[in-house]
Amino acid sequence: MLNHILVPLDGSLLAECVLSHAVTLAQVFDTRLTLLRVVERDQSTGLKRAIDPLQWQIRRVEAGAYLDSVVARLNRVDLQAEKVILEGLPQERIIEFTRDRGIGMIIISTHGQSGLSGWNVSSVVQKVILHAHVPMMIVRAHATSPATGIARMSYQRVLVPLDGSRRAECALPLAKKLAAFHNSQLLLVHAVVKPEIPRHTPFSEEERQLVDRLTKLNQMRAGEYLKQLRAQLSPDVETHVTVGDAPAAMLQDVVVQENAELVVLSAHGYTGETRWPYGSVALNFIAYGTTPLLIVQDLSPEEMERALDRLTTGQPKGH
Repeated sequence: MLNHILVPLDGSLLAECVLSHAVTLAQVFDTRLTLLRVVERDQSTGLKRAIDPLQWQIRRVEAGAYLDSVVARLNRVDLQAEKVILEGLPQERIIEFTRDRGIGMIIISTHGQSGLSGWNVSSVVQKVILHAHVPMMIVRAHATSPATGIARMSYQRVLVPLDGSRRAECALPLAKKLAAFHNSQLLLVHAVVKPEIPRHTPFSEEERQLVDRLTKLNQMRAGEYLKQLRAQLSPDVETHVTVGDAPAAMLQDVVVQENAELVVLSAHGYTGETRWPYGSVALNFIAYGTTPLLIVQDLSPEEMERALDRLTTGQPKGH
C-alpha cells in the first residue's frame, strides 16, 4: 500500500512535530522513510545578487548536520531513515522529489521556519498539498508541543468520514490498519444533509413535511450503510449519523465531540468534483481542521495530472 514515506524538514521545531507521526506510520506500514531538507536562497539578498559560494556551502553543511542529528534520534527508536538535501524552492523540490522517487505518502507540518500565522496552513505547505498526488498526512504545528525526544504516537480514536460512495471508502484500508496496529477505536461518521428547496418565502407545511420525510429516509439509509460496514470490519467499530445543513461543519463538530485524535478521509466523496485535486469536505478539513489529518488521494495519476493542469491554467508565472 505504502512503500516510501517522505518527511520534509526545515530545521525548525515546528516542522519536527511530524516526527512522532512518521515513526508510527513507518512502523505500521513497514515502509522506507526519507528526510528531505531543501536549502533555499536567502531572499534578503535579492534575486539578482550573486550568492557567496562559501556561505552557500556552510548552509549545506549545516543542513546535513541537522539531518544527521534527526536520523540519530530516529535510530534510538529503532527506525532507519535516509537523508536527502536539495537546493531551490522548497515546494518545487518536494513535489519533484515525490514524483521522481515514487513517494507513497508525505507527512508534513502545517508550519515551519516562518513560524505560526493566522493561516491554518502555510503557503509552502498549501502548494505541496495541492500539487503532490499522493496520500498526505498534515500535522497541526499550532496544536503540538515541542518535544526533545521522539516517541511513537498512539491514536486512541480514529475518525473516518463516509458518505456511501466508493471514493470515500478509499480511506478505510489505511484507517483500519492504523486502528488495528494501535488497538484504536475506529469511528465511522456519515453526515446527512437536509434537502434544499431554493426559495425566498417560508416553507409551506407540505414542503416542510416533505423535507422531514426525505431527511428521515436518508438518515435511515445512512444508518443501514454504516451497519453493513461495521459487520464487514468489526463489531467494535463505532458508527455515528449526524444531520444538518453543512456536511463539513457537522463532521468537524463530531471530531470535537468524539475527541478524535486522527481524521482519515478520502480526497473526494460522492459529490466530489474530480476536476480538482480535493473535494469541498477535504478542503474544509485542510483549511480549518484542528487534528492530524490523513488524506487518501482517490484519483488515478492520470486524473490527478488533469486536475493539476486545470488548477494551474490561467495562474500567472511564479504564483
